[in-house]
Amino acid sequence: MNDCLFFGSNDKPQLIKNESNRILKPIQFKFENENENENEKQIKQISTSYFGTTFLFKNGKAIEYLRENDSKQNPEKIQIEENIQKVIVGASNETILTIEGNVFAKGKYINSKNPKEFINISSLIEDTNDRVIEDIVSGAVSIYLLTSNQNAYGIGLNHFGQLGFDSETLPKTEKPILMMKNVSKIFSGNISNWVFLLNSNQELFGCGYNDYGQVGLGESRKEEKIQKLTKIQNIPKGKIIDIRCGGVHSIMLNEDQNQNPKRKLYSCGDYKCNGLGKNENTYEFTEIKSSLFENDNNILDFSVGFNHTLILTTKRKLIGFGSSYYGKLGTGDTEEQFIPIQIVLPELRFNENISNYHVSCGYFKSFLYYSPPSFSNLEEDLIKLFERKEFCNISFKTENGEIIKAHKLILKYRLNQNQNQIEELKEIISKKSIKESNQIFEMIYSNRIINPKLYSEIKEIINSNEKIEETIKRIYLNENENENEKDFIIERKEKQYKFPKLILIMRSELYRGMFLSVTEDKSNKVTDYSELSNKSFQIFEYWIYSNQIKDEIQITQEIINEIEIGIDYFQLNQTNPNLFDLLIKKFNNQN
Repeated sequence: MNDCLFFGSNDKPQLIKNESNRILKPIQFKFENENENENEKQIKQISTSYFGTTFLFKNGKAIEYLRENDSKQNPEKIQIEENIQKVIVGASNETILTIEGNVFAKGKYINSKNPKEFINISSLIEDTNDRVIEDIVSGAVSIYLLTSNQNAYGIGLNHFGQLGFDSETLPKTEKPILMMKNVSKIFSGNISNWVFLLNSNQELFGCGYNDYGQVGLGESRKEEKIQKLTKIQNIPKGKIIDIRCGGVHSIMLNEDQNQNPKRKLYSCGDYKCNGLGKNENTYEFTEIKSSLFENDNNILDFSVGFNHTLILTTKRKLIGFGSSYYGKLGTGDTEEQFIPIQIVLPELRFNENISNYHVSCGYFKSFLYYSPPSFSNLEEDLIKLFERKEFCNISFKTENGEIIKAHKLILKYRLNQNQNQIEELKEIISKKSIKESNQIFEMIYSNRIINPKLYSEIKEIINSNEKIEETIKRIYLNENENENEKDFIIERKEKQYKFPKLILIMRSELYRGMFLSVTEDKSNKVTDYSELSNKSFQIFEYWIYSNQIKDEIQITQEIINEIEIGIDYFQLNQTNPNLFDLLIKKFNNQN
């Protein structure tokens, strides 16, 4: 079962039966709809706003708890035929992004004729070449779309100028309108009436409701409406990772660019609404300081509700501040906390990789949940993993002579190990800009259509039908090939073995956390496997590559005991059939 903790309002709708309307401390959340077997599904994402809460599962299905179906105390399935990639719930809308890049939304400011019916809003974009959506972000009464061409669109209410246009000229729109081009990220909040847009040069722009200075323009610009996208000055140095917005405040997660990057939180707005993590107003982004952060390695995830904030750190601490009305801070009471405080948690599966935990805040409620990684399909993490410089080992030259590097293994996987196709790709890149080249490689890494025009040029040389696991097995089971790809050292009894990092990521949560962690040391670490006997290590090594056991190996009870310990210690992902079952089956057949 998933680890999912819940605290806050348990009313309208009631999420947990036989519990009080106020849950002041974190408790385990369980799905009540046993007939649909929802409790056996793996949570991918939770989105919650005023009253609605939606759960997205790893299988691409989603369910929603709504105020109007509280009488049944059961969620309703979201009836979308395509696989769902992301779900966001605003104060008055609900939006779905599918794996195919389509966006469906419902709400009274999106579809006034039938506000309870999902409609495809991405199909309403006038530019037909701009209808593949990469990301969606929700405001309280507006929705923002980021296209594969890096263009930002808005739809919904514009009464504070949150779509970047004069609110009297354009009070609302039920068709997406272009807000800005060359956008890398969009930030807002599901209870917020303002938005931030980040361009590819790390320049930040904002517009919308600013009566409390939450757009971060400084005290001199503390006016009710910012109706035109305005550049934010004096932002913290470093890389903007994320910005989350509440009722009247904004919080930014920033990362310095040192050798060992450190993440810090900054906030702006009015402290009296309890959202800033400090005891004073601030109208431009200033750091939230606390010994709870200073003594920790890094900030892993954070979420902002209307007037409360939760932060998860890499040292397994849950930190919060703001209003605890209905117990949504999980402190055991309803007292306000103006500065960060650590929240006591019940026992969790923190032996799993902490980076697989996430927080989600709504108006009245909060969640801390475990979202297990997908090992059979690594598409979600390929871009994040292979943008790292140490993985890039093949060079391409763009039309202006810039050098862009890519990962040979992924190209071989996508191009079916055909050197002629790699040369053909080099020819295509030589006629493209650096931006277009990056989009091509993002498409190759993620197997998603980043840009239809670019995709059409290389679709013939991309083989997207093979499973990554089968392909990598074929590549790496050949001992004479790709030695330079086996770039992680496992040591046992003074002998060293080189393994490909991607294989270890697929097979072990321990290594997945090691290689994908935001705080991970980039050097090759050495793991000691000396506790395994020679025969046990041979079994372990062959299974890592092939998910099989060699026929000639004789299994003993001692080997079974050793590998059982190793499976637990190294958090091996047990695919079907798993290693332990194969050992038992082979042992029984031998005897």
